[in-house]
Formats: sequence, C-alpha cells, structure tokens
Amino acid sequence: MDKLQFALILMGIISTLCCSNTAADNYLISCGSSASTTVGQRVFVPDDSSSVTLTSPHSAAMSAPPGSAPDFDDADADAASLYKTARVFTAPSSYAFKIRRPGRHFVRLHFFPFECPSYDLAAATFKVSTQDAVLIDAFAPAHTSEPVRDEFLLDVAGDTLVLTFVPLAAGGVAFVNAVEVVSVPDDLMASAPARTSLPGQQQLVPAALPSLRTAYRVNVGGPAVAADGDTLWRDWDTDQSNLVGSVVTRKVVYDGRLNYLAGEATRDDAPDIVYATARELTLSSWLDRSKQMTWQFDVDKQPSSYLIRFHWCDIVSRAPHLLQIDVYVDSHTVVRDLDLSTVGNGTLAFPYYMDFVLGSSDASGKITIYVGSSSVMNTSSTLPAPILNGIEIMKMHFASGSVVVVEPSDGSKKKQNLAIVLGSICGVCAVVSIAAVLVIFLRKKEDKLLPSPSSQSPSSTPWMPLLNRFSLRSRRHGSLTFAADKDTPGATPIAAGRSASAPSYRFPFAVLREATNNFDERLVIGAGGFGKVYRAVLPGGGATVAVKRASPESRQGAREFRAEVELLSGLRHRHLVPLVGYCDDAGELALLYEYMEHGSLRSRLYGGAAAAAPLSWAQRLEACAGAARGLLYLHTALSTPVIHRDVKSSNILLDGGFAGRVADFGLSRSGPEPELGETHVSTAVKGSFGYVDPEYARTRKLTAKSDVYSLGVVLLEALCGRPVVDPRLPKPMVNLVEWALHWQGRGELGKVVDRRIATEVRPQALAKYGETAARCLAERGANRPAMEDVVWSLQFVMRLQYDSGLDFSDVNSLNFMHELAPASEDSHRRSSQEEDGAGGDGDGATDGEFTDVSMRGVFWQMVNVGGR
Repeated sequence: MDKLQFALILMGIISTLCCSNTAADNYLISCGSSASTTVGQRVFVPDDSSSVTLTSPHSAAMSAPPGSAPDFDDADADAASLYKTARVFTAPSSYAFKIRRPGRHFVRLHFFPFECPSYDLAAATFKVSTQDAVLIDAFAPAHTSEPVRDEFLLDVAGDTLVLTFVPLAAGGVAFVNAVEVVSVPDDLMASAPARTSLPGQQQLVPAALPSLRTAYRVNVGGPAVAADGDTLWRDWDTDQSNLVGSVVTRKVVYDGRLNYLAGEATRDDAPDIVYATARELTLSSWLDRSKQMTWQFDVDKQPSSYLIRFHWCDIVSRAPHLLQIDVYVDSHTVVRDLDLSTVGNGTLAFPYYMDFVLGSSDASGKITIYVGSSSVMNTSSTLPAPILNGIEIMKMHFASGSVVVVEPSDGSKKKQNLAIVLGSICGVCAVVSIAAVLVIFLRKKEDKLLPSPSSQSPSSTPWMPLLNRFSLRSRRHGSLTFAADKDTPGATPIAAGRSASAPSYRFPFAVLREATNNFDERLVIGAGGFGKVYRAVLPGGGATVAVKRASPESRQGAREFRAEVELLSGLRHRHLVPLVGYCDDAGELALLYEYMEHGSLRSRLYGGAAAAAPLSWAQRLEACAGAARGLLYLHTALSTPVIHRDVKSSNILLDGGFAGRVADFGLSRSGPEPELGETHVSTAVKGSFGYVDPEYARTRKLTAKSDVYSLGVVLLEALCGRPVVDPRLPKPMVNLVEWALHWQGRGELGKVVDRRIATEVRPQALAKYGETAARCLAERGANRPAMEDVVWSLQFVMRLQYDSGLDFSDVNSLNFMHELAPASEDSHRRSSQEEDGAGGDGDGATDGEFTDVSMRGVFWQMVNVGGR
C-alpha cells in the first residue's frame, strides 16, 4: 500500500505538470532578497525587480542570520530559503502589481519573524490591505519556528492591485517575507452552481461570494500535497489532526482512472491525489444512525461566516446507487442521502464538489463536520460506506478596519510599465501620455481654486483629504440634498448648488455626540455593514435626523463613504432618502439623513416592527412603486446611469406617508455609457446575499438590469412577508425566489401571499404583480424589463387593485397612459425644469402632448410627479 500511495503521489505531480494552469498573472516575490529564490519548480524574484512596484519611503531589506530560518522536512528544504529574507517597513508602504486579467486572484503572504539585529520582528503589529479590503487587521506574529502563510482569494476588478502594509504601534514595524499574486480560472468559485436537484440538499450558496481567506484545505484520507502538486499552487494538509471521535475509519486509495465530467470538478478544483484518496466509515453488519465520521476545526470565537467546500469522488462503489451520504455541519443538515452516481448519470469515480455557506460559526470557536448515512440500517459490510475526499474552509468577510492605500509614485509607475510602453505603438502612447498630463494638470488647477473648509483641522484622520473631492463634486452637480437647520451650532456649509434651496453641512463630531446623547444605544434604529444608525435631534431645536456612524469593525470604509456623499451631492428625488450632511472629524466617519419615520420596508414586513402594525397591501404597493421610481431616476437622470447594486428591503425606507425611498448608496457606481456604445461595466461582484443578479455574479458584467432583478426579489418579499432565505422553513420553501416562482409558474401565486393581507389582494392585481416580479427575475438581463416598464406595471397593478372596471387590455390604452401620467400642467412644467437641472431627458410634455412624446418621456414624467 505504501508503494501504491507513493506512485499516486508521483502520478499527481506528473498530471499537475502536464495540465498546470497557465496564469495570466503570476507574481512570485521574494521580499528583501537580492537574488531569485527557487522553491520547488517556482522561482521567486527580488522585490526590487521590474515585475513589481515597491512604494516604500522607509524600508529595509533584511537577511536572517545563519540558523534562524525555520526547519522543514527534506522534501521542502528549499522552501526554507524563502524565509531567510524580509522587507521591513517603518511607515505605511505598498507593493503594486499590474493586473493583466481582472478577476479572482490568490494572494498569499508569507511571514516568519526571524531574529534581526536591527528590528524586533516578533513584536511587530501591523495591518495589510488592498484598495478594497482589509486582509489582515492587527497582525502580531509570535516568535515561532513555524512560518505563517496566509492565503486570500480576492476578486480584483481593476488593472492594478495594491498591497499596503501599515505599522500600527508607535515606532513599530511591518514586514513580509514573500508575496504571491496568482490569477485563477473564472469558474474556480462558481457564483451560482446548478446543484439544486439533489434530494434533501439545502441551497446555501450565495449568488455572489465576497473575498475569502483560507482557513483549512484538507486532503481527507490522503497525504499532504505541496504547492508543486497543485495546478494553482495550493497546499493541502492531512486530516489526521482534525479527526475526532472513537468511530473506526479507514483510508481508501484508488489506482484506477478518474472520470472527469464536463461541468463538474476539474484539476483546478483539486489535484488528482485528493480525488484518488478518501476516508471511509468502517461498518459492521448493522449501522447505528449516530455512527459518523467527525472532524473538528478551530476557527475564530467571534461568530463569522464560512464557505465550506466538500470534495467527493466515489472510488469505493463497484456499481451505481450503492453509496448514500449524509453531511452535517454543527447543528445544520447540509446533505441527506447524497448519491454521487445519480449526479453523474451512473458514472463512478468522477470528481465532484459542493459548496455551502455556514452563516455564523459557533461561539465556541469550533466548526464540526459529521459524515455518515442515516438511510442504511441493515446492510452488509461488503457494501460501500460513507466517504469524504477533501474539505476546504474559507472565511468570509475576514477582517474589519479601514482600508489604507499607499499609491505608487509616478516614478515607480513608469518603472513598472516601462516594458509595456516600449512595446506599444508610439503614436498611441504619445496621445495617452499627453491626455494623462492634461487631466492631472487640470485637476490640480481646479483643486487649487477650491477653498478648504474653515472647520478642517490638521487632524491625523485619513479621511481629511476626501473633503476637496466632495467640494469639487458639489460645484459640478449641486449641493447635498437637504440642509440642516441654519442655526445648528458648529455646522459648516460646504456649497450651495443651484438645485438646492439651502447649503449642505459638514458636521463636527462633537455636534453628533451631543445629538445622539453620546451615541446612546437606546437610540439605535438600525445597523448595517457600515455601522449603527442612531435617531438624533440636532442641537438648538434642530431637525430629527438619522446618523449612520462608521463602526471600527465595519467592512466598509472611505470608498463607500465617498460614493454615498458624492452621489447624493449631485442627485435628489422624492423617492431617494435625502442626505442632510456628513462628518469626517476626529477620525470618525458619519452620514446624516432625513429621518424616515416608519423605518425600513424589511422591518415592517417581518422585523420587530411588523408584529405591532403590519403593512397593508396598499402600503406595500406604494412602497415598492416608490422604490421603483427612485431607481428609475438613478438610471435615467444623468447621461450615464447610476446603478445602486444593493437594492433590498432593508434599503427601502418609509417616510411619514409610507412612501418608499431608496437608501444606502455606498455600493453604487456609474453604469455603461451608451454614447460610447457600452452595454455593461465589468466590476467586482458586490451586493447582498439573495438579492444579487445571478448573471452579474456569473459574468461580473453590471447593467441597470441588475437593479431590476434585485427589485424583483423585493416585490416577492412584500407580497409574501418573509425573508429571502429562511433555513428554518421546509426545504422547498427555503429560497423565496424559487418557491414563489414555482407557484407563479403554476398560476397559483395566491398560495404564497402573506396571510395578513390575503383578503385585501384582488386577483387581477395579483396576476399582474406576479407577472411583473417574474419578468424582473428572468435569468438573463436581456429578458428583464427596463425600470420604466417596472414603474408602469406597478402603477397598473394599483389601478387594477382599486378600479373594479379595469382589466389587462387597458394597459395598451392611450387614455389609460394619460391617466397614469401627471395631470397637472404645473407639475409638468416643474418636472421639466428640474429635469434639465439634473441632466435628464427634458421631455416637459403637457396633457395635450402625450401622443407626440416617447414612452420614455411619459415614464419620466410619471416618476417625477410632484418634483424631486
């Protein structure tokens, strides 16, 4: 058996070499080294080479004294050389990598605090971040003989990845021994795998995966696999240290040929050796239901979300349909009666994996995985018993804190791009260079003309430089939406735009502390990824506002803060939540909004507020229609559409009249530019679990139709009065979209209507409403309606609800179109004027002109009735 295992290891290495992934981006950097370092079959180059840009005003290249590098087995002895040098930083510094192929990348960071006469590396405390996420917050390596190798799977959307190292202690340092940046195939982490047909499977895979941090990668029942044995240079550990319990198991080794199937796992998902080995539960002539193989993994004690990937390959069955597998994670049932041969249409020994998300790990700091079979009760020991081939556990939302970016200097960028510039066409390069110089010159000139806010102090807060950009935006697009009371103490006006009736305000943190009674927890009215939201009354008898304060544990930071302020500085509409002002004082970030009396749509549907006063059907319709109008304004007010990207029921707030208003624009971004012939923008997938457009998640191509999909999910929430995903419900009902569309397809949508409003809903209105939601939720964006069509359909639903003489045929009536559009000539005139100021279409038609205007113009007037 030992010889066979050895042969399989060799087979795995050979097959890996033959089929290894050719990465578009493959940066292997030996930090602080003056020469290349060979590790196995890979070569790590020095960090002062042309392949990477090092921005480090205060750094030193250090070498370990003899005997201080970590010890490795003979097979990995050459890996020790990677930890004999390090780059030490005494100030925030960065590495910048040119990304040739945007998409998912492995980023691996190597740390070993060797003895160093100049610096105490073991006492270092620092953070590591990219432009978009904090990878490691407050990392403190202990002096140990074992190196630390942190691996992250990031979705890199731009053409540059910047890794920044920031010392946290006064006079402290940061360091790194080696860095790897390797692109991976798009399908390595399938955003929405079509694995919903298995009996008993619970669909827990989100439509969009965030950045991931590898916690464990285990070859169950097989040997450890080094990086050279994996097409993506991953390390696989054995499962022996994590196997617990007293049940008897055995290792299984397969010496046959693996049957890779189209659409299933490939060698990029795991090496052959992982699928050719397994651990099998040893059975007697009878099987106790409680008999299970058990693995336990130490994770963070603070509850976190984890992606868990199970690898299987049926290498124990001699015929199909003999193997049945159950899987449990902690107290959750993950898989029941899994028959791999059914998945493979009778094929055996084919590699296969399944992904699941553990929403919140146990507070004990343990994840426990059980594999057994409850369906086999009196079986012969000659039949195959449950198996498992591999486990991967990756932490989601792995770090908090603020993103810090140290941009490369112009000189560094020129050095990094020299080879590309020399290989380009001279004429094109000249045009690009001249354009870049002009843009930089004009921006600098414009910034010099902008006065600094009088309240800005020489604070060390990293957010202060954002102020100039906010002021610039206000000059271009008008001021923030609503102003605080002009008598509010300490509030500083920023700009007075042509579209606002009063200036907007930048608030000192002291004012917010007073307004919230020192951020009294009793005033908390909500919480999100940015932080908690407090109900506050501005000093001096001012207005009631909602203050969203950034939390130290927030996964969002400067980028989301800036996006929201800049967006709401240039846009205003009666169905967008108005921004009163912001605060970036004393190292704090906060946003102030007009207070929405009735909270979020989610809380009134099935949150704490729903129990006392559930929303009526009419109120739900008004809320959804209002949200659609707000989104239509975002999509059409400017020449380039603004895509919200995080439409969900908790981001639709209800004002005093229960009108729906769209909130939280931290993830919003500009869409494609039609004038340039663009149909989409390519960007990292962001959004909320259950609401993200599956086409966007799969292709990373963002369009306004992504918001349409998310709104379709909200329409079903409003109708059914339940969460989008609820694991507590029976399995067919867990996923709201699948459950509701099933009954919609059968023409029996009434079976899913919230029983609290079931008697209020008229059948014709329900039919049109269900049809609208189903069209919004089409798999392909091209098959979904535009937002103006959604607004129109919801208007029609309301007419069907309240006008008993109306039927579906009236939707094509020009008279009915006239009725739904604004009837007031004054409203038309005001809408046209404001539309011109906001950069809209400018179709200011009056009552008698509907036959001459485009449908888009009619929709535009509908959505803007009453002014913005």
